[in-house]
Order: sequence, then C-alpha cells, then structure tokens
Amino acid sequence: MTKHQRPHILVTGAAGALAQQVIERLKEDCDLVAIDFREQVYLGDDIPSYCIDFNKRVFEDLFRRYEFDGVIHLGRILSSEMTRMRRYNANVLGTQKLLDLSHKYGVRRVVVLSTFHVYGAVAYNPALIDESAPLKSAGLSADLIDSVELENLANIYLWRYPDLNISILRPCNIVGPGVRNGISTLLAGERAPALAGFSPMMQFIHIDDMADAIVLAYKKPTRGIFNVAPEDWVAYQHALKLAGCRRIPIPSVPPILPTLILRALKLRSFPSYLMAFFKYPVVIDGRAFAKEFDFKPKRPLKEIFRFYRDNKKPV
Repeated sequence: MTKHQRPHILVTGAAGALAQQVIERLKEDCDLVAIDFREQVYLGDDIPSYCIDFNKRVFEDLFRRYEFDGVIHLGRILSSEMTRMRRYNANVLGTQKLLDLSHKYGVRRVVVLSTFHVYGAVAYNPALIDESAPLKSAGLSADLIDSVELENLANIYLWRYPDLNISILRPCNIVGPGVRNGISTLLAGERAPALAGFSPMMQFIHIDDMADAIVLAYKKPTRGIFNVAPEDWVAYQHALKLAGCRRIPIPSVPPILPTLILRALKLRSFPSYLMAFFKYPVVIDGRAFAKEFDFKPKRPLKEIFRFYRDNKKPV
C-alpha cells in the first residue's frame, strides 16, 4: 500500500540521458521529482527539477515535502567529470545521505545504478562473471574506488534495511544517442585508439534497453544485486570497425607511452584508468536479471553500431 494514489519517485542524475529516458517511461503513472548534483534541467511543467548537493540540508526538505515512495539513483558521477575528492563526496557520501534519508522517511523501493567496472579487468577473469564475483577494481585503480565504495555502501543498506527493497544494477557498457561515457565517445569518433595485440570481448546495451531494465526493476521490488547485459558480445577492435572508426594502434607498454601518444593525437577519450578494460575481457552474466525481471534487450548490436557509423560526431 503506497502513501499516495500515484507513486512519488525521486530520480537522481536528471541531467543524464539515461535518467531522462527513465523519467519519460514513468511520468504517465508516477509523480516524479528530478534532481542532479551538477545542473538543473527542465523536464516539463509537471516534473519538479532541482540542482542540489545531496550533502546539504535542503536535500532533506525534499523528502519531507514530497513523501517519496521510491528512489531511482542514477546520479553516479563519472571519473571524467570532477576531481577525485568531489567525485567521492558526490558518489559515496552523497549516496550514504540519500540512503539514510530514504530509510528515515519510509521509502519502500530503491534502485541503485552501479557499473560492471567494479569487477576490474584482469587477465584471469572468468569467461562469464556473475554477481558473486569479488569487486577487484578498487585495488587496480584509484579512479574506480568511489564506484566500488558506492556499491559496498548500497550493499550494507540492502542487508541492514530490508524494508528499503534495494536493487543494485551493474550494467555493461551503456551506449546510444545522448550517452557521454568513455566508450560512447570512442565509438562516435572518426578515429579510436586500440592497444596493439589486444581486442577483448565487450558487451554493449542500448540506452533504450537500459532504461527499460531500470523501469522493470523498479516495478518489481526484488532485493539484490544484478548484472544487466545482453547475451551477445563482440571483440573491441571489431566493434570499432562496425562503428566506422579508423583504428589507431598504440603500444601497451610502458604504461606512460599510450598516454603520451593519446596526447599527441589529441585523443582524450581513452581514459587511462580504464586501460586494462581495453586489454582484458570483462564479460558479465546477465541471466539472473533477465529471468527475475523478464528482461530481453530489443536493440541488437548491429543497430547500436549503425547509429555510431551514421553519426560520426560527438553525441
């Protein structure tokens, strides 16, 4: 039994394309409030939108005012967007505040967006990584520590406060129109770097399918951690070819060399902290989510890469 005729849902990360897709799917049946740490966005007269630091007192006022039934937390700050300390404050301390307030004000459903990067890219990863695998990336890169800590924090609340009904989603590479993460920027470019001798298997999910997955997850309050990925994958260098990118081979050793070459080529979209993900496969097993939420992606790889082939400009 909800507190309102229509569910009141808080959606974070409202400036992002994914959050806006989720809002579009839910607005017919739910009363939504959109917030973002970075900027205020206009989403229509019927959707209140705020630019708020989760750690400020005014954030709690929203919980008192709107009496949220649910929270969809999509506001994870990417490593390219802020300094490490500001990102930690937003991703980890901000998420802690969000979950504390959710518990304090009786929220009954929380969906938290994580990332497959938390597994880490290492040579001896299993062929299919399921949700029970250890999160190795914090030990591999300081730039991924906040992603792992955000997850660990959500996991603590998942077990400590079962009434929150928390689901943590770990998607593979999210791509498509409007997506501005590292892999999408690479696919959208005319040229893309590739580490010589490496072409790991990768998975891609279209932003439309990921938005569908989040809505399905929200509507069925199953607690737990779930990978979200299609059942197909493709080698990175083949993906570049399908997306119409001219491959720029770069040596993988010594570690400083790729950075220098990228700077010389003015290719800033090959994040050094993700270098290992362009060496070693991180293929996740999405069957548990697909079965639990009756999810099947609708957009095949050929459609995903056709978009990038036909739109050779930053998206």
